[in-house]
Amino acid sequence: MPDEKLARAIRSRKRREILQMLCKNEKMSVHEIADELDMTESSASKHLKLLYDLGLVEYEKKPPEKFYFLKIDEIKEMFEIYNLVAEKMA
Repeated sequence: MPDEKLARAIRSRKRREILQMLCKNEKMSVHEIADELDMTESSASKHLKLLYDLGLVEYEKKPPEKFYFLKIDEIKEMFEIYNLVAEKMA
């Protein structure tokens, strides 16, 4: 993945938090993500669309919801490592 894609994805704290949550939870609905991050579903959807357009997440439709999950195993692994390091530093 080109570096500029990753940089754009993680520039926003909310998008980083979304990626971290998807790393921990495998699949989450827009509603679950919005609730967890105390944001509107519209705002969560905009962040998820950008992550989708960058090729970082995929979704599965189960009406009336979309469930998002990480698409790139390397991203999932990167955040697992990040979380381990962050826990040890805390």
